[in-house]
Amino acid sequence: MRKDVVALILGAIVLLLIIPLTVAMLVTIIMDDPMTGFKGFVIPIAVAGILGYCLLTFFVRPDTNERLRDSEAFAAVALAWPVAVAIGALPYWLSGVFHGPFTDGATLADIARGAVNSWFEAMSGFTTTGATVIDWRMSPNCQITTPDCIGAQPKGVLLWRSGTQWLGGMGIIMIGMVLLARILGGGMSLARAELTGPSLSRLRPRLQETAIILWAIYIGLTLLEIILLFTAGGMSGFDAINHGLTTMPSGGFSTHDANIAYYDSAAVETIIIAFMFLAGVNFSLLALFVNRDWKRVFRDEELRYYTAILLICIVFTAVVLQFSGWEIGQAIRNSAFTIISIGTSTGYVSTDYSGTPWPTVILLILLFLMIMGASAGSTSGGLKVLRFNLAIKVALRELTRIVNPRQVKTIRMNGEVIEEDFISLIVGMLIVWMGLFILSSLVLAVCLPGHSFETIISVVASSLGNTGPALGSFGATNNWSLMNTPALLWTSVLMWLGRLELLTALILLHPRTWRNEEREVGTDKASLRFFRKLFKRMD
Repeated sequence: MRKDVVALILGAIVLLLIIPLTVAMLVTIIMDDPMTGFKGFVIPIAVAGILGYCLLTFFVRPDTNERLRDSEAFAAVALAWPVAVAIGALPYWLSGVFHGPFTDGATLADIARGAVNSWFEAMSGFTTTGATVIDWRMSPNCQITTPDCIGAQPKGVLLWRSGTQWLGGMGIIMIGMVLLARILGGGMSLARAELTGPSLSRLRPRLQETAIILWAIYIGLTLLEIILLFTAGGMSGFDAINHGLTTMPSGGFSTHDANIAYYDSAAVETIIIAFMFLAGVNFSLLALFVNRDWKRVFRDEELRYYTAILLICIVFTAVVLQFSGWEIGQAIRNSAFTIISIGTSTGYVSTDYSGTPWPTVILLILLFLMIMGASAGSTSGGLKVLRFNLAIKVALRELTRIVNPRQVKTIRMNGEVIEEDFISLIVGMLIVWMGLFILSSLVLAVCLPGHSFETIISVVASSLGNTGPALGSFGATNNWSLMNTPALLWTSVLMWLGRLELLTALILLHPRTWRNEEREVGTDKASLRFFRKLFKRMD
């Protein structure tokens, strides 16, 4: 691995964080308190600047602008998230959202737990999970009598919190694709590392142009939702901006403890439902829709399955709720919002489905949706509908081979044959996912003794699927502040693995990833120099 290439990518991404950090600092200074803004953001900005400068100055060589290899792309993607999270956690820790070095009367244990809480909140943001530990038990800005602890936090920090989800939604690496494709080449390697599997379609001959189109759609939909929430939804400008920043990345962070239930507005819920659904669609299809290539959009097999699954779950849930005593209108409204929120891994909450027990069959549906997620190439988490669809086709093919061993049957998606390499990747990912799910359930059962089976299983599914709310003790309107430190650290690792779809992160553990290729490159260059000199003498 050429570590100078990885340093170039990491350095550029770290420097990019200075822009949103500066914006959040200015908002804090204007809307809250200048001292809070300086304490919370000056140090993170300085750290990002110094680290980025050092990476680009001392670890990058003059000839680094060679083509990016897959091993370096995977390593850069996997490492970019923890680095961004470490810097992104500092505003929470330093501004007083959690106990930190500037908190009056905080003990060393409080400061240490505050660092863990800050790391968890930042990881939950950048991975678009949406689980939070902001609570009166953990935040010095709140008391037990504070009616809305999240709403009591500095406005600039809440904007930063929402901004981490917006950046993580399309992917920090997708930003790098736009800026680095011209320098490094190999942009498809970065995209493939970010979107494991057959999920990215080139919309233009050059990948940099494709990334710009996807980002334009992402920004356009975000601005449209903000306008609609402010005008038709009746939200304040600040709340509309924050919810616009956290809906399109399918994140789920809200500016209030009660989440979307705080507004109790059918208009707000309808707008958010529409944009949550769009966030779960493959962004390549959204680009084709904008270009009026509607036939390819509506013929897409994954989109049809994605839509059908959500509609079936909404209808079934509404019927079950009605038979449980709910009024039909309320049943449809709550089932539609909850199913689409969980199914797209957004994690917004409009009703307490765990505190006011819903029938067990509905909770099982929610658990299934946490695991499955939405479309590949979208901002949602989970295993994705595409992989479930292909896994079922592979299983059916193997059953057919048992009856007729000589039959040759290919796997097709949208009429095109799927290569066996992609199928092997998907099967491998499913196997790794199941193994990690079982291991994580055992780890959390040890870390969280006394909690129910439902709670443990759903927390693992929610973390790996980047959903946010779980079931049981940590479901719906309950935050995750009651988790102990080992559980918070482990679930933050699961969020990271889930956001990178396992294989991208786990490839860091392979020894070959870190093999030093300098000797091989140096030998090639020496050979080239030798032959060039030889040719010159012959001339």
